[in-house]
Amino acid sequence: MPTYKIRGINLDFPFEAYDCQLVYMEKVIQSLQTRCNALLESPTGTGKTLCLLCATLAWRKSLGSFSTNQSEIRSHISGSQHSDGSLPQSQGSKLPTIIYTSRTHSQIRQVIQELKRTTYRPKMVVLGSREQLCIHEEVSLIRGKAQTNACHSLCKKRTKQYCAHFSRVAEFVKNNPGLGDDPIDIEDLVNIGRSCGPCPYYLSRDLHKAVDILFAPYNYLIDPGNRKSLNIEWNNSILIFDEAHNLEGLCADAASFDLPSSLLTACISEAKTCVDLSIARREKSSDKSSNPDNFAVLRALLLKLEKRISEVPIESKELGFTKPGPYIYELLADLNITQKTATMLIDITEEACLLLEEDTNVVDAGGSHKTKGTVCRLESMGDILRTIFRDGSNAHAKFYRVHIQEVEASAVDVFKGKSSRILSWWCFNPGIAMEEFSKRGVGSIILTSGTLSPLDSFAEELKLEFPVRLENPHVITGDQIWAGVVPVGPSGYSFNSSYRSRDSVEYKQELGNAIVNFARIVPDGLLVFFPSYYFLDQCISCWKTAGNVNLINSSTIWERICKFKLPVVEPRQSSLFPLAIEDYMTKIKVKSTSGAVFFAVCRGKVSEGLDFADHAGRAVVITGIPFATITDPKVRLKREYLDQQAQSQKIGCKGLYGEEWYTQQASRAVNQAVGRVIRHRHDYGAIIFCDERFTNSSRQSQISMWIQPHTKCYTKFGDVVYTLTRFFRDAGAGSPTKLEVAGAEDHETINRSKGSQLLNKLHLERHLAPMTTSMAATCSLKSVASSCQVKGDILSNMLTGILPANRSSLMSDKLVQDSALKCSTNLKHLDKKNLTTGLNSTLSNKQKIVKLTPEVSLDDKDNEPLAPYASKKRKLFIEGPDQRQLHKKSDEDSTYSAEQKSPQFSRTGSSQNHQATCNAVEKRGSAFLVQVREKLTDAEYKEFVGFMKALKSNALKIRHVLQSIAKLFSLPDRLSLLYGFKDYVPAKYKSLYERYLGANHEAKVPDNSIPREL
Repeated sequence: MPTYKIRGINLDFPFEAYDCQLVYMEKVIQSLQTRCNALLESPTGTGKTLCLLCATLAWRKSLGSFSTNQSEIRSHISGSQHSDGSLPQSQGSKLPTIIYTSRTHSQIRQVIQELKRTTYRPKMVVLGSREQLCIHEEVSLIRGKAQTNACHSLCKKRTKQYCAHFSRVAEFVKNNPGLGDDPIDIEDLVNIGRSCGPCPYYLSRDLHKAVDILFAPYNYLIDPGNRKSLNIEWNNSILIFDEAHNLEGLCADAASFDLPSSLLTACISEAKTCVDLSIARREKSSDKSSNPDNFAVLRALLLKLEKRISEVPIESKELGFTKPGPYIYELLADLNITQKTATMLIDITEEACLLLEEDTNVVDAGGSHKTKGTVCRLESMGDILRTIFRDGSNAHAKFYRVHIQEVEASAVDVFKGKSSRILSWWCFNPGIAMEEFSKRGVGSIILTSGTLSPLDSFAEELKLEFPVRLENPHVITGDQIWAGVVPVGPSGYSFNSSYRSRDSVEYKQELGNAIVNFARIVPDGLLVFFPSYYFLDQCISCWKTAGNVNLINSSTIWERICKFKLPVVEPRQSSLFPLAIEDYMTKIKVKSTSGAVFFAVCRGKVSEGLDFADHAGRAVVITGIPFATITDPKVRLKREYLDQQAQSQKIGCKGLYGEEWYTQQASRAVNQAVGRVIRHRHDYGAIIFCDERFTNSSRQSQISMWIQPHTKCYTKFGDVVYTLTRFFRDAGAGSPTKLEVAGAEDHETINRSKGSQLLNKLHLERHLAPMTTSMAATCSLKSVASSCQVKGDILSNMLTGILPANRSSLMSDKLVQDSALKCSTNLKHLDKKNLTTGLNSTLSNKQKIVKLTPEVSLDDKDNEPLAPYASKKRKLFIEGPDQRQLHKKSDEDSTYSAEQKSPQFSRTGSSQNHQATCNAVEKRGSAFLVQVREKLTDAEYKEFVGFMKALKSNALKIRHVLQSIAKLFSLPDRLSLLYGFKDYVPAKYKSLYERYLGANHEAKVPDNSIPREL
C-alpha cells in the first residue's frame, strides 16, 4: 500500500493516487493543520470520500494513537443504566474528535464501506434514529415523536413493560470493549442487537462518548435538539459535511417554519381532546397528574392565534402580507406569548403529546391495541415555539421575514366560511446554524461535494470564512466525455425553455425530435432532466399526441422514443420513487431495445446522490435552466433580503445580490444533475445542454470546472448527431468493458483486479484464436483489402446515414450491403485519414450526401427506403449496393474493387504486411468476444462458449452449431454479432453459415415499399 508524505504527515492510501487526489488530500491536511475552514469541490469518481477519510485520519493519527483497544476507557464510562442523558467524553483524551456527516443514512453507509478499505482503524460509531435502529417488537412499528415517547416510557425503571433490550446495553458494552474498533454500520448494530440482545440505538449512544470519529446525518449537527444530545468535546473538534451542495438550504429550512390553518385547527382539536382525557382520568381514577386547566389555556391561545392570523389584512393574494422578522414577537405578544410564557407553553405541549400517546396505547376491552403511531400535531407547535424563542434572545429575528399568504381553502373551511392561510417565519441566513460551531470552539469545518461551484456564493451564504478552497479536475481523460451546447433542434428551431417559449407546441415537438435522436444514438441508459414537474408533464403530454403530420404512417414522438428506449418517468410521490428506480434498472437490461430513458426533474430525487454508473447512465440531457419560480413568495423575499444585505455592506466588501443567488442556485441544480454520469475512472458519457442560453459565457462559467474545458457550442444539430455518434463509437471501443473491470470493488477507484468473467473470456479466446489465425493464414490479401475498403466506405457514408428524428425514413437509390454490415464493428480502427479518403471516394462515385437537417425533400417517390442496421452502440444508416444482389456477388468481385482503390494491399504484399493482417484479425476477434459477452445473458454466453468448443473439436454437427449460433444472434440488437461472426467461421463452412445469415436477413428486413425510421 503506497505511503505519501503530505505537509509532513505520512498518509497511507489504498492505491496509487492520482495528482488530483494528492492535491485534494493536501488541502484537507492544510485545513486541519492551520485550524481553518475548507471548501473543497471534487467531481464524483475522483475518490473524494476515500481521500477525505485517509487525509483526516492520517492527520489525527499524527497527533496520537487511536482509542481502539483501550478497554479501560470503555469500562470507565460504562456500567450504569442510562437514557438519552449521557456521560461526557473521556477526560483522559484531549485529542480532537472527528464528526463526519452526510445527507442520508445510505450515503453514510457508503462512507463506512470506504473506511473499511483503508488501513486506518479509529474507534468509531455511526448514529441513527430509532426508526433505523429500534428492534422492539411494538416500538419499531411506530414513527416520529410517538416512537420516541413510547421508547422513553418503556425505558423507565420499575415499569411493567420495561424494555429488555435497553437493560442489556451497559453489560454488553462492558463485556465487549473492542466494539467500534473495526468499522461497523447501522446494519451491524441491528444485527448485534438481534443476536445478542442490547438495544442498537442506546448502544450507539453509549459508544459515541469515546470515539475518534463519529458518523451521522446532517441533522445531528444542524438541529439544536439533536446537537444538544451529543456528548462531544466540541473544542478543537473537526466537522466534515460530505455531499454539502445543499447544506445552506437545509440550514435555512431547519431554522424556519410554516404554520398552515389546517395544522392549527388540528392542534386546537388535540388540545380539546387533552382537556377531555384529563377530566375523565380524574373522574375515573382520581389521577391528577394532568391538569385540564393547562390544556384549556393552550386551546384558548391557539384559538386566539387562529383568529389573529385570519384578521391580518391581505391586499394582494399574490404578494401576501410581509413584515420584518421581529414582527413575530409583536404578533404573539398580543396573545400574551412571550419569552417567559413560551417555556410554560412548550412544557404543556409536551405533556399533551404524552397524554395523547398514552391514550392511543390503551388496551380496549377486547384486548387489542388501538392504532399506534398516530401523529401528534401539538408536537409541531412545540417545535415552532422553540424556533421563535431560541436561546432566550430575539437577536436572530433580523435574519427572518414574517409572511402570511392566502391559499386554496379545503372543502371543510369553505363550508364553515373560513379562509385558509399559512403563517411563515422564514430564515434567510443559513449561517445561523454554522455560527453555533464557532461559538463552541470547533477547530475546522470542511465542506465538500462534487457540485459546490460557484464557491464564492456558497461561502457568502454560510457567513463563514473559507481560506482553503479547491475546484478539482476529473481523473478521466478528454476522450471519456462529450459535453456540448445544443442551441437548435433538427429543424433549426431554437431551444429556449424560458416562460416565453416553453409553452410553444413547436418548441416541445423540436425538443422531442431531438430526444428521439439521442435515444437512438446513446447506448443503454439515458437521463433527461427538465426544469420542473410541470414542464415535464407538458412535454410528455405533447409528445404522446404529436406526430409528423407530413408523413404517411407517421407515429407520435413518444412512440418513436419508445422504439429505441423504454421510458420511465420520475414520480412526484416519494413513496413511488424506489419502484421507478427498479423499473428503470430492469428496462435497461431488456434486449429488444437499446436501453431505457429516465425522464426526471432537476432538484428531484434522481438528480440527488444516485449513482448511474456505466450502462445505467451513458448520457444526461439538460432541457433547460431550472430557475425557481420567480413569483414564489419565499424566492422573492430571499432576493429582496440579499439585495438589502449587499447594499448595506461596507465599501470594498462584495456582497451577494439576489439576482446572483437566483442564477447560481439554478446553475448548482444543473451541475448536480449532470453529475449523475461519469461516476468512476473508467466510465464515459455525454452531457448535452439543450438550451441556447448555455452558449452565454457567463452561464458556462457557472458549470462545474471539470466540465468547462470539454464543453463545445454547436450551431447545427447535424454536427451534434455526428460527433455524438462518433464519440460513443470510439469510447465504447476504447474504454474497459464490464469484463475488464469486473473485479473492481468500487466505482471511485482504479480497477486493479479482474473477475471470473474475464477468465472465461480468456479461456474462450484460446478456442477462437486458432480459428481466426488459420483463417488469416489461408485468406488472400485480396479479401483483406476488400475489408478495409468496405470499412472506409462505411465511415464515408456516416454523414449520409444518420437520420434526423423528425424524418420517418432516409431515401436512397440503393439498399444496405451485407459486407458493409459485417465490418461495421471495426470502425474504431479507422483514423481521420481513412475517413477523408473514404469520403472523397464516395463523393467521386456521385453518391448523394443526406443532411441531418430536414432539408431533403420527402416527396421524391423514386427513392427507396434505406434498410436499417442496428449495432450495439449506435444505429446508423449505411448506403451501398442492393442487398438482393449482394448475395450473388463473389469474394473476387469485392476484392477486385478493393485492389483498385487500395494498392497498398497488393497480391505481392510482403510477409510483414501478412503478419500485421493476422495480428489485426486476432485483435478483432478479442473485440468481438467483448461485444458478445455484453450482448448475451450469462446463460446465453455459457451456451455460446459451448458451441465454440464444439465448433473447434467437432463434438457436434457443424450444421447444428452454426444454426444455433445464428439463432443466438438473431435479435434486432445483435445483428452486428450475426454478421460479424461470419469472419470467424472456418472458410469451408462460410457458405453454410451464409445460408443461415440469409434466412435471418429475409426474416428481419421488411418489404422495401414500407418506409422505416431509425
